[in-house]
Amino acid sequence: MKKYQCKVCGYTYNPAMGDALRDVPPGTPFEELDDDWTCPMCGADKSKFVAKK
Repeated sequence: MKKYQCKVCGYTYNPAMGDALRDVPPGTPFEELDDDWTCPMCGADKSKFVAKK
């Protein structure tokens, strides 16, 4: 699973870790996050994220 980085603040969403602050369980791919999911650090929406190489 790919990691995705926020272009606004640099936060990296790691699917292996999920997002405990928003009850996203480990193993959840970025593509399966709810459309209203936002960056836990700065609040940017999903469109501000890019796949990390």
